[in-house]
Amino acid sequence: MSAEQNKSIVHRWVEGGWNQGNLALVDELFAADYMIHDPTAPDFPGGQAAFKQFVTTIRTPFQDIHVTIEDMTAEGDKVAWRWRITGTHTGDLMGIPPTGKPVNITGIVISRFANGKWAEDYVNWDTLGMLQQIGAVPPMG
Repeated sequence: MSAEQNKSIVHRWVEGGWNQGNLALVDELFAADYMIHDPTAPDFPGGQAAFKQFVTTIRTPFQDIHVTIEDMTAEGDKVAWRWRITGTHTGDLMGIPPTGKPVNITGIVISRFANGKWAEDYVNWDTLGMLQQIGAVPPMG
């Protein structure tokens, strides 16, 4: 697939999967052995079912989640994209009860595609900032 086709897959997943919660897209767009490399998910076992659970774990405490792609570039089998998530903490997050506080989180992903499927992601995002915004960690300074 071309770099432009891979970018299109990212756009389709962000709108349909993250923003609308359509987990059926995982079966269509992601490789059976998909892998995510994210410091917040060090024990991610790989695979579509595990990724669906990962997405649910994030969407549940932020039911009004909205992901915006702020920048994207692609070359060969990789797409690098910078994103922003907004939402409201309305559900349990890793044992942190809902606070009703809004979040505005940024991150970067480098996605790799193979045989027309999303194969893996390398993710880096502002976890500390999110925890500070919901009041789970005091602000620095």
